[in-house]
Amino acid sequence: MHTITVIVPAHNEEEGLPATLESLARETVPPDRVLVVDDASTDRTGEVAAAHGVTVLRPPRNLGSKARAQNYALPHCTTDLVLAVDADTVLAPDYIETVLPVFDDPSVTVAAGTVRTRHTRTVWERGRSTEYLFGFHWHRPIQARANSPMVCSGCCSVFRRADLVAFGGFPERTIVEDMDYTWSQQIAGRTAVYVSDAVALAADPEDLTYLRKQVWRWMAGFCQNVRLHLGALIRRKPLLALWVTLAVLEIVTAPLWWATPFALAALTDRPLPATLGWWAGTDLLLTAPPLLYAARRRGLRTLAVLRDLPCVYATKAVNLVYAWKALVVELLLVPLGLSKGLTVYEKGRADTPAAQPTAAGRERAAQAISAGRAGRPAGAVADAS
Repeated sequence: MHTITVIVPAHNEEEGLPATLESLARETVPPDRVLVVDDASTDRTGEVAAAHGVTVLRPPRNLGSKARAQNYALPHCTTDLVLAVDADTVLAPDYIETVLPVFDDPSVTVAAGTVRTRHTRTVWERGRSTEYLFGFHWHRPIQARANSPMVCSGCCSVFRRADLVAFGGFPERTIVEDMDYTWSQQIAGRTAVYVSDAVALAADPEDLTYLRKQVWRWMAGFCQNVRLHLGALIRRKPLLALWVTLAVLEIVTAPLWWATPFALAALTDRPLPATLGWWAGTDLLLTAPPLLYAARRRGLRTLAVLRDLPCVYATKAVNLVYAWKALVVELLLVPLGLSKGLTVYEKGRADTPAAQPTAAGRERAAQAISAGRAGRPAGAVADAS
């Protein structure tokens, strides 16, 4: 039987942390221990955590990144497994129970489930919701079938502690520790697993300011890992290298796809509205089937999922800008010694209480995730928050 410790790094999370800890308390297979790292918070994060009966660890100063906070807690873990959960993530009640069996295979070193958005209040959250539904029901299953997942999501990953300690802990050399560890372990011949039936709800940026910070960190971190690992991936994990190469090519060619309707209008006699309609229709045909499957798979209302589809073009535009910035900075300027790249970890959400969910919002999130896992109609997932 596996034992498991949960690490929750938290900086100024007094309003959002209760929902995370309450979800852990509802797990059908409860963790053996929950460690909250109160990373020099200036609010009541530590007090809130202590009130939930968990162990609170307080570094003497702010550690500056999630990986460093997690590493601060790692020596306190004595179980064979470690579950890293973000302080704004709510797990399904059976998350741990669903993930644990994959570790019966001794080759498995890290595993994570499906991530969905907790809130769909703004255009940015709705666009991210669409991205998650598409990615976790199209890209991720294909990668899982090929035994080459691109990443085990850092907001809800389970690690084999012995492997994690032997590796030196959560990697701090890149700005995205989850991708770094997922690639490093697969290069070393270990197995990373996507567990589709395990569901986690993450709080994503609610406005453009914080979306930009999160996307810049994600894209810069991806390119840092490309710079660090691509050669070894080609030699030792060619299928994963293929996914990575395709992702880079998608970034490089994305401007051509976005410019297609305007180029056609300029080069032919067709009016711009007609070429835009053709372009949008083609993109819809490529995007809609996985979303329809995701709606059925998760018990979501189809109309609610399709309603959010136009919002994804707003988040895609932000993704494109920062993906290209990451290519230039991390894959060109850093190797030339003209930039240090992104080294400062910034959260994708504000620390202010206004950005945090209310108690009623936490309850709606719990109801939504239960409905989604049970396969019941859960259109309220998209509407409640």
